[in-house]
Amino acid sequence: MTSIVFGNLPVPGQSGDRVVSRAVTTAISALFKQTEKLEAIVRAEPVAKLLQGSVDGFDFMGRGLLMYSGLRVQSMEFYVQSVSIDFGAIFRGQVKLKQSTQANMRIVLSEADLNASFNTPFLIEKLQQLTFEGKPLHFDETQLEVESNGSLRFQSQVRVGEASEPTAVNFTTQVEVKDRRKIQFVQVDYGEAAEGLELSKALVGHLNDLLDLDKFALEGMQLRVDQLRLRNQQLTLYGVANITDFPRRAAAKAAA
Repeated sequence: MTSIVFGNLPVPGQSGDRVVSRAVTTAISALFKQTEKLEAIVRAEPVAKLLQGSVDGFDFMGRGLLMYSGLRVQSMEFYVQSVSIDFGAIFRGQVKLKQSTQANMRIVLSEADLNASFNTPFLIEKLQQLTFEGKPLHFDETQLEVESNGSLRFQSQVRVGEASEPTAVNFTTQVEVKDRRKIQFVQVDYGEAAEGLELSKALVGHLNDLLDLDKFALEGMQLRVDQLRLRNQQLTLYGVANITDFPRRAAAKAAA
């Protein structure tokens, strides 16, 4: 029975686990505008378990990922254990979970990724929703640099309201995670320059409210961070992803 079903799968010459791996890889790839490398490996022993939608787990590894929002990720890894899927949906090119699951994750953003992300229309629009003394803020030339001591330097030219000249914002901060989901700037060093001090302090407060992973997560997925590291010009997040539904792009879901 197993050989008959798998022998008629849409990808000739491949076993069931490889077919499911390919389907998962394709579904994940659709979440990104561009990928340098992306692979999902489904584990099922014996393979016949797939007929009941039972999977021992799957490993997802991606590198050089560009999201449709413009946010960039150097590498992303998810390791899922014991998941139940709708095997019939695979034939329709979909991946559906029968029940929620949890994955161990590791996400790495390079210094270049951080800078590119902070200058995308997606984040610029969110930053422009911030105000100082009741006036909107306009950001330009925002740069982030990972220091050798594990701190993060933030620099930007910020124009307040209709001001003709921008104010230079430059501070160094430690970065922590609060409630496993909020990226927080703490122990901030504003330097000795008085110019822009109050604006910088207000901006730190705004950013601490903005950088909540729940505001950026894909639908059906909740990210929780247990450890954050800043070193070697990289930001690395370790934690878990709680997955209630296999994520899809909002536009794709609306068209389904």
